[in-house]
This record gives sequence, C-alpha cells and structure tokens, in this order.
Amino acid sequence: MPLPKAELHLHIEGTLEPDLAFALAARNGVTLPYADTEELRRAYSFSDLQSFLDLYYALMAVLRTEQDFADLADAYLARAAEQGVRHAEIFFDPQAHTARGVPLGVVVEGLGRALDRSEERYGVSTRLIMCFLRDESADSALETFEAARPWFGTRITGVGLDSAEVGHPPAKFREVYRLAADAGLHRVAHAGEEGPAGYITEALDVLGVERIDHGLRCLEDPDLVDRLVREQVPLTLCPLSNVRLRCIDTLADHPLPAMLAAGLLVTVNSDDPAYFGGYADDNLRAVEEALKLDREELRLLAANSFRASFLDEERRAALLAEVAAYEFEPGAA
Repeated sequence: MPLPKAELHLHIEGTLEPDLAFALAARNGVTLPYADTEELRRAYSFSDLQSFLDLYYALMAVLRTEQDFADLADAYLARAAEQGVRHAEIFFDPQAHTARGVPLGVVVEGLGRALDRSEERYGVSTRLIMCFLRDESADSALETFEAARPWFGTRITGVGLDSAEVGHPPAKFREVYRLAADAGLHRVAHAGEEGPAGYITEALDVLGVERIDHGLRCLEDPDLVDRLVREQVPLTLCPLSNVRLRCIDTLADHPLPAMLAAGLLVTVNSDDPAYFGGYADDNLRAVEEALKLDREELRLLAANSFRASFLDEERRAALLAEVAAYEFEPGAA
C-alpha cells in the first residue's frame, strides 16, 4: 500500500482520461477531432500552460450531464485510493461549464453524488473547491460566486483561482475573495507557477489566501521565502505538471529539495494527472527517484499534505498517525 497522503491540488476536469473522454463523447453524441484514444494521448504534448489549456477546455465538451460529472469524479477517486490518497480537496471550474450551457447545479450535484460515496467506497474523505478562471472578468467571477451560494458550506467549502496566470494578477479578484471570506469559505489561489513571485505576495495580502497552489517561483524572493516559512503557508507543488508545462526542464532540476531545506511547508500533488502523466503517488515516486529523496523526506511530504489540508483536527490527527506508523517496503527509499 502506498504512503498515506492528501491530494490538495487536483482539477477534476484534468482527470479526464482518453478512454473516458471517448465513452462520454459516444454517450452524448459529441464528435472528438481524434481517431482514437492513442491519437488523443499523443496530443498531450504541451509547450506551455496555454497550449495545455486549449486542449483541456476543448475536451470538456464531452461533460454534459450529472452522470458525466459523477462518473468523472468516481473514476478519479478510485485511482486516488489506489495511490494512497486518504483525503482529496478537489478543484472544479464552473465557468468552463456554464459558458457552454451546462447549468451549475448539474456540475455541483454530479460531482457531489460521487463525493458523497467516496469515504464509504474508497476510504477517501473529500472537499470541493470552486475555482474562478483568472482570464475571465472579475464580474464573471462575482456572478459565479452568487450563483453558487446555495451550495456554500454543504457541497462547496472553498474558492480558488486558476487558468492562465500571466497578466491576470490576484488583485483582480479582490472583491470576490472578500465575499468568500465573509461567507466562511476557505480561500486558495494559483500563484507563482508562470507568474512572478509578486503574485504570491499579492494573493496573501490582497486575497487573504490560506494556501498557495504551485508557488514554485517563491524562491526568487528571499523575503517572501522567510515569510512563507515563518507563517507556514502551504505550497501545493505539482512536479510532473511543472515538467510537462515547461516550468522546469527536468525533474532533476526541481527546487523541491531546496524548498524542504528552507523549511517551507510543501506538498506533492498531481494537478491534471490525465494530461501530465501521473497521479499523486506517481508524482511522489517520480521526485523520490529524480531527487534522491529519503524515507523521512517522503514521510514529511505526506505529513505536510495533511497539515496543509482543511480537515477537522480529529481526522487530521488520525491520518498523521497513519503516516507516522507507515512501514516502507524493504528496498524502498
């Protein structure tokens, strides 16, 4: 059994594997511009974040009904459980669906149907985080926020910020994050992936986020690193994603060891695993091999994932105890 872990940076739309994409396309009468799953998988070769996003949004056309979203989430949760995930805080992009005519309730209730069964079926507790597309307008984010109010505190427990980062600073979404705080929702945001380290500071100071998604470029600002260490602000790193989107050249170049050495509260996650070549434990094993991480560094990363989560204290303590008691297989790092 893999090391127990939480997955804190996971876009549910990014778990759409080619076989499921074709199955949903057939079910919904959608024609994909690919002959088969192998041709589609060959398209999963990206030069940067935008080239990925173009395909990512195009494939969403197959997601139409509550059952589609339930099937998508259920397929992810089954894989996650096999990867040792015991808790998942799952992102979804409502604007990407409502913009093509899919009602918000279809998305939320479809995902919720799978999440409701997750702990019983897979032993994976869940939270659902609604993300705003930062390349859409602030008004669009506000409209989406108001439309989602019926699910706050039940289906939806937090808000996030994703999509194309450069040129879309966090401050653009100041007002919707203020409303989210007033509503008692958790707040996270993508920052410092392709955007500058200053976006991380802005997300903390202007949006009041509790966790930074990616945060890779924080190392460019020593004062920011000191602050992140002092305040123990979690960073949800996604190593295989960083390589596939050309943020770094190879995993051997990843700054994860330097970030651990600095005392940053970093976690390892899969981001969009169907597109980037690996789920949660695949990412952990990849950095273990490429960066020569030892058992205690792996255990620290797993423990960090639960510390950085929005779990209640009782379940967090129980899962941290599982990490502490975990016995690595002979010959493992």
